[in-house]
Amino acid sequence: MPSNPLTKQEYSRHPFLLSVDSILDHLTSNRETGLSLVKAQEGQRNYGPNKLKGEGKVQWYSVLLKQISNAMILVLVLAMALSYGVTDYIEGGVITAVIFLNVLIGFYQEFQAEKKMDSLRSLSSPSAAVMRDGKIETIPSAEVVPGDIVQIKTGDTVPADVRLFEVMNLECDEKILTGEAIPVAKDAKHIFASDDELATGVGDRINMAYSSSTVTKGRARGVVVFTGMSTEIGKIAESMQGKKRKANRSMSWKKHGNLQPAKGAALRTWDSVGKFLGLTTGTPLQRKLSKLAYILFGCAILLAIIVFGVNRFDVTNEVAIYAISTGIAIIPESLIAVLTITMVVGMTQMRKRKVVIRQLSALEALGGITNICSDKTGTLTQGRMITRKVWIPGIGTYTVSDTEEASDPTSGTVTMRPDPKVHEGNTQAREEKKKRWDLKRSTSGLSFEIPTEKALKDQRKSDKAMQGRLNDCDSSLLKVSSELGAFLRSTALCNLARIRNDERNGWQAIGDPTEIALQVFAHRFKYGKSNLESQGWNQLAEYPFDSSIKRMSVVYQMENKSSAMIFTKGAVERVIELCDSIGTGGNRQNMSESIKSKVFEKLTSLASQGLRVMAIAQREVPFKQTTQTSRESLENGLTLLGLAGLYDPPRPETNEAVQNCTKAGIKVHMLTGDHPSTAEAIAKEVGIMPRNMKILPTDVASSLVKTATEFDGMSDAEIDALPTLPLVIARCAPDTKTRMIAALHRRKGFVAMTGDGVNDAPSLQAADVGIAMGLAGSDVAKGAADIVLTDDNFASIVNAIEEGRRMFDNIQKFVLHLLTSNVGEVILLIVGLGFQDQAGFSVFPLSPLQILWINMLTSSFPAFGLGREKASSDIMRRPPHDNKRGVFTIQIIVDMVVYGIIMGACTLLTFVIVVYGPGNGNLGFDCNRKHSDSCDVVFRARATVFAELTWLILVSAWEFKSIRRSMFSLDPITSAEAKFPFFGDIYNNRFLFYAVVIGALSVFPAVYIPGLNTNVFKHQGITWEWGLAFGGVIIFVLGVETWKGMKRQFGWFMAGEKVESDRLSLNQGFFNFARSLTRRKSDEDQMGNMINGIVEKMKNETQV
Repeated sequence: MPSNPLTKQEYSRHPFLLSVDSILDHLTSNRETGLSLVKAQEGQRNYGPNKLKGEGKVQWYSVLLKQISNAMILVLVLAMALSYGVTDYIEGGVITAVIFLNVLIGFYQEFQAEKKMDSLRSLSSPSAAVMRDGKIETIPSAEVVPGDIVQIKTGDTVPADVRLFEVMNLECDEKILTGEAIPVAKDAKHIFASDDELATGVGDRINMAYSSSTVTKGRARGVVVFTGMSTEIGKIAESMQGKKRKANRSMSWKKHGNLQPAKGAALRTWDSVGKFLGLTTGTPLQRKLSKLAYILFGCAILLAIIVFGVNRFDVTNEVAIYAISTGIAIIPESLIAVLTITMVVGMTQMRKRKVVIRQLSALEALGGITNICSDKTGTLTQGRMITRKVWIPGIGTYTVSDTEEASDPTSGTVTMRPDPKVHEGNTQAREEKKKRWDLKRSTSGLSFEIPTEKALKDQRKSDKAMQGRLNDCDSSLLKVSSELGAFLRSTALCNLARIRNDERNGWQAIGDPTEIALQVFAHRFKYGKSNLESQGWNQLAEYPFDSSIKRMSVVYQMENKSSAMIFTKGAVERVIELCDSIGTGGNRQNMSESIKSKVFEKLTSLASQGLRVMAIAQREVPFKQTTQTSRESLENGLTLLGLAGLYDPPRPETNEAVQNCTKAGIKVHMLTGDHPSTAEAIAKEVGIMPRNMKILPTDVASSLVKTATEFDGMSDAEIDALPTLPLVIARCAPDTKTRMIAALHRRKGFVAMTGDGVNDAPSLQAADVGIAMGLAGSDVAKGAADIVLTDDNFASIVNAIEEGRRMFDNIQKFVLHLLTSNVGEVILLIVGLGFQDQAGFSVFPLSPLQILWINMLTSSFPAFGLGREKASSDIMRRPPHDNKRGVFTIQIIVDMVVYGIIMGACTLLTFVIVVYGPGNGNLGFDCNRKHSDSCDVVFRARATVFAELTWLILVSAWEFKSIRRSMFSLDPITSAEAKFPFFGDIYNNRFLFYAVVIGALSVFPAVYIPGLNTNVFKHQGITWEWGLAFGGVIIFVLGVETWKGMKRQFGWFMAGEKVESDRLSLNQGFFNFARSLTRRKSDEDQMGNMINGIVEKMKNETQV
């Protein structure tokens, strides 16, 4: 927060009554260039962040309360009370200090973690497109200041209160302000009759758009006039009191019946208790671990009862202290803190890999994803479209080549191939096909490796000859025919993209990639939108693109003309249905079924080349008709002007990402709005589908590609009967996505779904993990999603899954590490009940403070280290984990018991050897409370057990770096490269390495420091007993290694460890690889046969 008082946001009158120019003057802003960067920074200092009070802040007292209500702390509080109750003030004081430090450290860690999470979540909060220094920038809404020029469009959340000055069919949902469910149509030029601000309600100020309202239709530009608490929503927030309760929490018997007060009170009480105990808040894993904590708390009480029972419920001070020890031993005090920090580290790593986590539960769910349903444009592909081909009926096909610049209309070369006459064309096509076939069969079709220098020389010659041919036809191309002119006019005006040439930055484009590609093509012929509008074309109306009808239209009128023109673009199938003619001028024809079939043939031809094909059409109507007719009536009787083929190259990393999905047991589905042929071509290029469908059974091949119409036309039973669900769904509608998710769920799939539009919100919420696009996504889609991709890249989804699996593995590792030590301690103490001194009291092998030291210090830091482990080399070669079972798999539970028994047995054996060997079974008198000469043996035995258990727990952290592989061969890659990779493997996690080393060395001062050893830890210095401690470590390692070896040898718990091969041979990502290998082998065989033939011929000639 700024230290200086914030500047009040005020005007001479309310901005809805002022002209736009006067507001811009007041705020020193500019309609075309917006604020300068300096002015924007000054505005942030003067007006503060664009946030409501209390929004996004972490309440320190709620974090502190959460720490105190921890089950682990409650056990320590009971132990503290018992210690003071039996007048053991040293132990009570130490436990008090431990509680204080644990709460303080836990509070600091979690408070910092919550702030970090909030800052990461803010990256996916609503954003704003603002004009600054003449450039459009996307910034977090919190950074918007008065004077910013903002652009809003369908699906956006309005970032602040905005005075509109440019509106096109804008409607906003303002029920959050007014309560009205009907969207409000906006008019930037509306003049209000009254100057009284109060005479016009908020809902009637139609030249304003209000903060937090949602754009349901159209687009607009405007200047920000109020931010933060000065907005209308801020005024409401300031006056609001109380919180919204969950359902069925009402106390009113009049509305809900006589039993409602009791029911409501019970549910409210449960909400409060559950929140206090952490049982009803947090992620599923956090709730599960909270339940585990209270189960262990119950076990601690049960163990205390067992201790009391063994001592015949004669609860003396000594018995109470022993009960304290067993209660402390079973509780992993640092578990929740380790989990919180691991999650924060996971979120930070995700952010580095271009993924922002909005819901913490997504971190746990990512590793269990079995199916990814992804959009094509901008996700699997680069989202940088170029108009490659344009077909004009009766004229020919224009081709743009030699350019990868999406926004530069001067780059590349345009050539035109005239349409052949029908008869001549068919003959010509047949002749060309015959020549190609003959060439393949002849020896001239063979290819040989050409030296690089010669290849470059030949290429230069070819390029020079080609350039000469292109230059010959440039003059004819510059002459725009009337047919091409009509196509370009419609393409440029039915378009929201803007292209401009900046002297410093070159050609710049703003808008949707599809529209940019079309606008750039129009600019190649000087038919850009700005040029046409300067010639007198004025826009009257706009009907935005709608995913349900897949088209967009605009209405323009030329100055001094009584008629208007409707320009339409969209999916070919949808536009051609509205056309009654094709072509213009001398090439105009009435639309017929035969002509439609030829158009569809051209569509298929372009789409099969991986081009996204769009139809361009127009219609001339009387001006009056444009103001009195519905969209459906206007978009009829159109004339088809041509087809545009746009190429969006796949991202270079997509194919490898699809391969990684296959290795990880994840199937990829492409759900796109493109034509089936386009979608299929791109799917084959990135490896989602095989290029040669003949390698698959007929029924499988026929089910791989479906249109939305075909898929939606099938019943659930028919979909379930398919041998495999479609890998590609073309012309996909929002409802189709939801249906696909349901079909995958019926096949026990765990689904991730991508989305960017307003209509994608239902499917994002229906998916197990909703993924929104950070660059192209609407605020509504981001609000419905669990994670947001900051680069809209499919490979980032795979990275997120890998990171989710890494985090899940690490949680399993540190849970196993912490609980194994607890099991070992409990076994040691329960069996230790049988060691009774001269007074008949049980002598504990470990004192309460020794247990606290081990649990809080020895175990915690290695557990933190395990939470920071890198992903194993095979993490993406394993199938998804079972989200229902979660962290506590059968393998983890069995391992915990087995390792705990080995640990407990080793330490118990050590205690027995020290006491009953040289010590002759002397258990002394009152050795649980203080040191005396009779307690020397017991104190030495405790010191030995303390040192050994500490080292066992530390070594187990290295052992648990892998659940199945040997500690001496943790990574199969490094193991293959080095003879003894142990030191390299354990050192690659520096935090864990030093946690183990320092923890091991800390045993020596704890054992030898006078006073600390005898008065606090109840042990004393040792000599020869160190050998027993070292021996126990060796036995423990041998035991763990033996158990791991048995698991590997006999294949125990292998379920979920290996990806099963696809029974339908749909190994996505590897189709192209297999094809290239086959082709390479075929070429090698062909070359080998040819060489053998030449050698044989030479032999024959030699013999002759």
